[in-house]
Amino acid sequence: MEIGSKGTVWPSEWKSYHDPVTGVPVRQLTQYKTHSHHLYFTENGWYENNNRLLLISDRGNQANLYSMDMSTGEMTQLTDLRSPTDDLSACLNPEETKAYFKNQNQVVELDLRTLQERFLYECPEGFHTGQLSCTADGKYIVTAISENLSQRIRIDLGNGYVGHREVMEAGPLCQIIKISVTEAAAEAVHQDRSWIGHINASPALPHLITFCHEGPWNLVDHRIWGCDLRNGATWKIRERTQPLEKVGHEYWLADGENLGYHGFREDGTGFWGRIKHDNTEMEEVEFSFRNWHAHSDDFSQVIVDGRSPLTLMIYWKRVNGVLSAPKVLCEHRCSFHSQKVHAHPRFSPDGRRLLFTSDMNGYGNLYLVDIPVDVDQLPNYEG
Repeated sequence: MEIGSKGTVWPSEWKSYHDPVTGVPVRQLTQYKTHSHHLYFTENGWYENNNRLLLISDRGNQANLYSMDMSTGEMTQLTDLRSPTDDLSACLNPEETKAYFKNQNQVVELDLRTLQERFLYECPEGFHTGQLSCTADGKYIVTAISENLSQRIRIDLGNGYVGHREVMEAGPLCQIIKISVTEAAAEAVHQDRSWIGHINASPALPHLITFCHEGPWNLVDHRIWGCDLRNGATWKIRERTQPLEKVGHEYWLADGENLGYHGFREDGTGFWGRIKHDNTEMEEVEFSFRNWHAHSDDFSQVIVDGRSPLTLMIYWKRVNGVLSAPKVLCEHRCSFHSQKVHAHPRFSPDGRRLLFTSDMNGYGNLYLVDIPVDVDQLPNYEG
């Protein structure tokens, strides 16, 4: 099978093995000589009661959306995009009946049952569209558009963050855009000459989103911001406690009230934490190694992905209010060479499984780990 089309059903590619470090069973979900990956870690891709998983694969030299049956491994191709792109991203609505995807600078609605598509928005010429997120009531898609500076700055953000600092320092014109899914009408709710990205809608509060000021975390004016979609009001969340402290990769916890994040102190010490959107109830835990991402749903368990040469998933679990010592869950052996092959670990909605992407065999593929019931069987991280 070379190139599929919308509705094509691909056979299961599942392969199981035991992790060589911890012995935990791991299931490789995709196995094809091209990159496949799950949605960005701030977006849930599980739907139909966790029985299906939304993913992206580059089969046929084109990124398309696919839906995996988690009981059989079969994948249904959902879109039929034909022009090569590295710019495909998606999110689900709260009812898990529609997906919204960005292809180039267009935002499109996809019915997950009929596979019918409906155009919603295209950003103005001279701008880029950022990632998408759906509000908790399902009424709006929120994104950021930013001035295209590629004519004067060498930019390749998906492959090594080329131009990351230069774009930040140039101060592109950016807007946060709210797109109505019923009227296909768009409204700018916030505008700035700071580079805006990482739009995330609260899964519980329809009026509330977070965004970031993009750039090197230690140099950007401030990373994590809140925004009220009703009036455009914005505020800082989790201000620095040290001048060059790095804080970022923020994401909503399942309650829609609290945010998770990770970062590094001035001396390089790593930490992960949570904070309420109104800057109360902050809690942070330090660790000794470098990482790329962190994730948790309710802070009863937390995962972070170690950075080379520590290519391990490190896991904490809270029992009766007490946090375990850091445990090694499995290795990921991820290169992080491009965004498509960032591990981006994310727990399943029921918290029982961990999904991540790795190019450990040369191509980006999806991997799934069942979290052991007895985490004491996992080895302690001794680094």
